[in-house]
Amino acid sequence: MMKRLMIVAWVAWFAIPAHAALKIDTWTLDNGARVLFVENHTIPMLDVSVEFDAGSRRDPQDKSGTASLTNAMLGRGLQAGATAQSEPAMSESQISDAFADIAAQRSGSVGEDRGGMSLRTLSSAAERDAAVLLLGRLLAQPSFPADFLARDKARTIAAIKEGLTKPEVIASRAFSRVLYGSHPYAMESTEASVEAITRADLLAFHRQHYVANRAVIAMIGDISRAQADAIARQLTARLPQGAPLPALPAVAPLQGQEERIAHPASQSHILIGAPALQRGDPDYFALTVGNYILGGGGFVSRLMQEVREKRGLSYSVYSYFNPLAQPGPFQIGLQTSQAQTGQALKVVRETLAEYLRSGPTEKELQAAKDNLIGGFPLRIDNNRKILANIAVIGFYGLPLDYLDTWTANVAKVSRADIRAAFQRKVAVDRLATIIVGNAGDGKQ
Repeated sequence: MMKRLMIVAWVAWFAIPAHAALKIDTWTLDNGARVLFVENHTIPMLDVSVEFDAGSRRDPQDKSGTASLTNAMLGRGLQAGATAQSEPAMSESQISDAFADIAAQRSGSVGEDRGGMSLRTLSSAAERDAAVLLLGRLLAQPSFPADFLARDKARTIAAIKEGLTKPEVIASRAFSRVLYGSHPYAMESTEASVEAITRADLLAFHRQHYVANRAVIAMIGDISRAQADAIARQLTARLPQGAPLPALPAVAPLQGQEERIAHPASQSHILIGAPALQRGDPDYFALTVGNYILGGGGFVSRLMQEVREKRGLSYSVYSYFNPLAQPGPFQIGLQTSQAQTGQALKVVRETLAEYLRSGPTEKELQAAKDNLIGGFPLRIDNNRKILANIAVIGFYGLPLDYLDTWTANVAKVSRADIRAAFQRKVAVDRLATIIVGNAGDGKQ
């Protein structure tokens, strides 16, 4: 059996030919849950994710960390089900053993927008049914044991304290605060906010956000559509219906500002950016291609050439867009010696300003397209990656042919498209700059 599982795990990396079109079936259950399913019988495995609007942006005021703690605690213990004989209470170790006994893997995750759980199991009926039953119970019947909550809070607080000694963590927190102000995207867990979280807070958060009518279920694997429908129903059968969530405030336009935070590190940690890109934005592909040229393409990017290769000011410099339900950040990041902070900043700003004025060259554009299109198969070369992609499609309401048309959308991006998209989304005079490590005036 162990040899078979090892073979299955290895083959899982090559589940679907990279060039194959992905037929995504989608439907909505009577309870409001949305299902997205890709049927794939290449290997005897099933991958499932169940996600909700339960990310950190839904943390209660002054209790940042509630979403993450709620998600982490889902696997710490289970209440007995309505029929106690068939669904007994379970401890954390019993839950872990139950998944191990059927060679299944489960995990949880929380981001700014989304929170949920995922499952990988053999597709054979006995193992699959047991795994799905247990995942459904974890989503609906967590017991949130008080002793485990105290332990998890202590671990979280210890991690926060340790992080606040690191310049990269300090810079990241300051960047979020400056970009998003009072918006929930700015909220970061603190010692005080985590300490304030109670078991009642977790129960309330779970009851409000882990609900059937806002569940997005993504599946790929060795089952039929009818079986996928039955699994989706089983996963959400115990979940309640949720009331509409309060609308979140709009992300306010950013006024350019610079913040310097002293730190004894030998290097300055620099972050530059602004809120920029929302999921589903028509500028997405132009920005994706354009950012590869600016700072997302490693050694071939403009920023790397100007900052590292020509001047040796930094070992690495990058840029990226992180699209979210509301405008997510555009970010440029680098580290440089404290003595070179001013010069590095000047080069980065001049490089960005020139790129916004002129856009890429035709040679840069073609090289970026060739790399992105050539590398696309690596984005969908195993079931887990496909699952992650269809979960994004489902949660953010992207077109079902998003993956099938991805390379075509990249191929048709023009230099004018990139220049116009960057000018719409990035303005040099409205960027925030965070510098941790050099609190001087930057005139070195």
